[in-house]
Amino acid sequence: VGTGLLSIKDSGAPADDYSRLGPTLKARFSKTELRLGELQPDIPVLPFSDIRLLPPSYQGVSFSSSELAGLTLQGGRIKSTSLRNEAGDEKLIAMLGYIPQRASPSDAFNYMGGDYSFNKSRTTVSGWYAQLEDIYRQSYVGIKHKQLVGRWSLSGTLAQYDAVEDGDHLIGKVDNRALYGTLGVARSGHAVTVGYQRMYGDTAFPRVFANIAPLANELPTYDFSSQDEVSYQVRYDYDFAAVGVPGLLFSTRYVVGNNVETGRGYEGKDSERDIDMSYVFQSGPVKGFGIRLRDAVARSNYRTDIDEYRVVLSYTWKLL
Repeated sequence: VGTGLLSIKDSGAPADDYSRLGPTLKARFSKTELRLGELQPDIPVLPFSDIRLLPPSYQGVSFSSSELAGLTLQGGRIKSTSLRNEAGDEKLIAMLGYIPQRASPSDAFNYMGGDYSFNKSRTTVSGWYAQLEDIYRQSYVGIKHKQLVGRWSLSGTLAQYDAVEDGDHLIGKVDNRALYGTLGVARSGHAVTVGYQRMYGDTAFPRVFANIAPLANELPTYDFSSQDEVSYQVRYDYDFAAVGVPGLLFSTRYVVGNNVETGRGYEGKDSERDIDMSYVFQSGPVKGFGIRLRDAVARSNYRTDIDEYRVVLSYTWKLL
């Protein structure tokens, strides 16, 4: 109870069982596709996450078009959601930072945007717009680039979100600008990434509940998106395929944040350290079966400290 993992009955106890069936009608013409029904978009203004037993899903209509080489356009209107720990549908609500705004549901979430890849797909520029009706409007612009330099692989990302209140201002004022950038270098299975993220404005970062934040310093426990927060990340990954063990991956990352406007008369500070080890079987009767072990330690002087251990089992296979 309280982890967002299992459905909860009215009594407060976990449900003995629950399930969901969500049909989607799809129609395609040339390189344009229309979907009606159950949706699972994965876009900068509404990223996808499957960190619970049932991923969150949405109900509405969407389109995707790739008629022009390198350019993908998407848009949609979502009327309701099925959260990751429930089987039914409900209206959409917002989160400001890590705090759900449960008292103010919205009638719809509208979005439109596109990604354009060029320079032999090494560079991608993006522009998106989203509206959680009567709660907030949000825009996103970003650029990603990858480059090979000899045996080294270099990568970088720079992005900004800008959000204000919308319509009837159901949760009051929304005023947030989020800026982040990352730089990465990889060679022979090793990868090191550093990141910077900063919040501007009078409120924390807004997003649809209970989805993950689409920010560079989004971690399993904290997202470092509180009002005025500045955070820094360092990450190390190793792919054991470089030494002949494909499917085995190691990752560790550390993020520290400060300058949070807590409204309590002191500066908020937080940090999180994660260690992941995962393996996906490459052959045999359990091909596609994966095991992930995660240890997370999160500390803060203005929100709850967390020590968390996760064991994640996944199985992916092709039916045809």
